[in-house]
Amino acid sequence: MMKYLQRIGKSLMLPVAVLPAAAILLGIGYRLDPVGWGANSPLAAFLIKSGASILDNMAILFAVGIAIGMSKERDGSSALAGLVGFLVITTLLSKDSVAVMMKVNPEEVSRAFGKINNPFIGILSGIIAGEIYNRFHKTELPMAFAFFSGKRLVPILTATTMLILSPVLFFVWPVIFEALVGFGESFLKLGAVGAGVFGFFNRLLIPLGLHHALNAVFWFDVAGINDIGNFLGGTGVKGTTGMYQAGFFPIMMFGLPAAAFAMYQAAKPEKKKQIASLMLAAGVTSFVTGVTEPLEFAFMFVAPVLYFVHAVLTGISLFISALFHWTAGFGFSAGLIDFTLTSGMPMANNSFMLLVQGLVFGAIYYLLFKVLIAKFNLMTPGREEDDNKQEMEIRSSNNNHAEVAKIIYDALGGKENVVSIDNCATRLRLEVKDTSVIEDKKIKQVSAGIIKPSKTSAQVVIGPLVEFVAEEMKKF
Repeated sequence: MMKYLQRIGKSLMLPVAVLPAAAILLGIGYRLDPVGWGANSPLAAFLIKSGASILDNMAILFAVGIAIGMSKERDGSSALAGLVGFLVITTLLSKDSVAVMMKVNPEEVSRAFGKINNPFIGILSGIIAGEIYNRFHKTELPMAFAFFSGKRLVPILTATTMLILSPVLFFVWPVIFEALVGFGESFLKLGAVGAGVFGFFNRLLIPLGLHHALNAVFWFDVAGINDIGNFLGGTGVKGTTGMYQAGFFPIMMFGLPAAAFAMYQAAKPEKKKQIASLMLAAGVTSFVTGVTEPLEFAFMFVAPVLYFVHAVLTGISLFISALFHWTAGFGFSAGLIDFTLTSGMPMANNSFMLLVQGLVFGAIYYLLFKVLIAKFNLMTPGREEDDNKQEMEIRSSNNNHAEVAKIIYDALGGKENVVSIDNCATRLRLEVKDTSVIEDKKIKQVSAGIIKPSKTSAQVVIGPLVEFVAEEMKKF
């Protein structure tokens, strides 16, 4: 079950990857017309509407993107099937269609059918399309129907499946919808405490790769919270909307880079040169883009107590920013780029205070990491035994994607052990026959770390350039 959730979480990253485009368009548009939001500037209106076109169709993007992500070969026919499935179900169960079938006025129809165009339905459509592709994309039909064999059969079967599923969802969807809305409303009532709890579990689930699934509930319109969509769209409550995002800025822009500096200082003198390049690259990446996994994996497994402290501090940061109604949002992650784009948006509130909060958290991270590393003699990078010197040198200097891919592929067991190769935003996601044959030490020479969620799956943390490594590996 966990492995399946990880696949869904990984698949979510493809449609989410278009959000930076929306953030850029909206950010520039709101900067051009901060008062009228497009009413006083045709160019601002053009940019804002362009960005909104992405946000308003996230459900469709989920259907298409997840269908591709869940299919083994990432084929275009799975994307088409995801779109077909979504259109069938949302048309059949739209408020007007249900009113006609029930022979009642649209006003009497459950509010759930008015929200059938929902990311939850998009995710469901994508999953179904992906699974149908995996099972039937090589099916051969009798000669009379041969034209519809193989991949052409996938959208047809998806549409048929949705026709069968529609009567079931007619009764089930209102129950699911009310449960999702109830969850969202109950969490929103928790206010700052709820934001803190979310922040804590957001970090805690990263080693399992399940944080993307959790994020979808809070950041998109799955349970009525839609924190990113409402913030970027300017449709929320000023000072409240964005509370599930704002607290990440002090952590990613200041806290983690400060932790990197503390780990550099704690390294052995003879290893500081290599550690400096590693920590500088990871720290700058975190500060500028908000991509934190290369830095987090540097201490996640070698010093779990530090990672737990990091998760707790993240929760506290979200709690504080939500408590004082300091808000900012992001289209990609909580780095300098997104802060620059979103701090001037209509829903941003006293966002400059997040920078002040960040300076405080930077000091806290630095002091806590430095004290804990020394007190418990934690084996953070640069404090390992001397036989790891070569490993650090390779990690700090190897930027050849083909060479990195070759080292990882061989360490995984090569053709005899590797079943499939995929990737999300920062990790290689691999299916293998047996994880026990993997040479972890060799993989760590060219990556930030490796985790093994099960006996047949492994994840290797590369960083933002992971896609290039994945493509090179597929050639082998």
